[in-house]
Amino acid sequence: MPIKIKSGLPAVKILESENIFVMTDKRAVTQDIRPLKIAIINLMPTKETTETQLLRLLGNTPLQIEVSLVRMENHVSTHVGADHLEKFYISSEEVFKHKYDGMIITGAPVEQMEFEQVDYWNDLCRIMDYAKTNVFSTLYICWGAQAGLYHHYGIPKYPLDKKMFGIFKNTRSAGPDPLLRGFDDVFPIPQSRHTTIKKEDILRHKDLKILAESKDIGVSIIKTKDNRAIFMTGHLEYDTETLKTEYLRDLNKGLPIEKPINYFPENNADIDPYSTWRSTAHLFYSNWLNYYVYQETPFNFA
Repeated sequence: MPIKIKSGLPAVKILESENIFVMTDKRAVTQDIRPLKIAIINLMPTKETTETQLLRLLGNTPLQIEVSLVRMENHVSTHVGADHLEKFYISSEEVFKHKYDGMIITGAPVEQMEFEQVDYWNDLCRIMDYAKTNVFSTLYICWGAQAGLYHHYGIPKYPLDKKMFGIFKNTRSAGPDPLLRGFDDVFPIPQSRHTTIKKEDILRHKDLKILAESKDIGVSIIKTKDNRAIFMTGHLEYDTETLKTEYLRDLNKGLPIEKPINYFPENNADIDPYSTWRSTAHLFYSNWLNYYVYQETPFNFA
């Protein structure tokens, strides 16, 4: 089934070239189907790239998805044109007028700041509070996961000595769970962050359940026991070249950066990388949409 997005969004042509079924809003109005309504709070600076990455994963399921891209009302984006945001995004204030089956809150390049210093922090807190009763399942990614755990549970983030950067192996921490159905015993997740959370802080909260972790990076997937919130510390949505782009960007800026771990063949940045996490990413998002959103959301929830 297709993913429904606005006509003209740059991601449309990219996804169609990959044989992902995309339906524009104009065509969707002729269909008598209640699609899943998913809001994406896109906090990443490279918004068009993130849009395509997430829409690719959401669009590769048998479910019809209607996506609302959301920008923060009181934040000025410098990496994307105002016309793009005006045409394809709704404001964070508009979110409060709707209910959603699912919501995704992305990462953001602000992790080395205190949460309260982020200019849209108060607006984001309002959205996270609203989501508790007006969104059936919310997926928090990377800094978004840290923000959600801090806001809802007071769990702090801790600075790392160096950037956690690369592809890291993870294993299940609990018994069978629908979110990890079909996963291999060991599965990769890309990481790109300067801060971390600690397992002992999570274990203090009986409402939280650790689903996956790694001996190298610690906890990687957490959920609330009612399945209404999922916290992913990494970036399964990343494209094959994303870590390379980030590495070269920091290198050109003269920032202290090491090659991403377990990424370049032979650890040689002159050799093109290949994805080892793509199937895991598709399965993760398919499981979330099916078992935590579609199967659980009442038909008249929205």
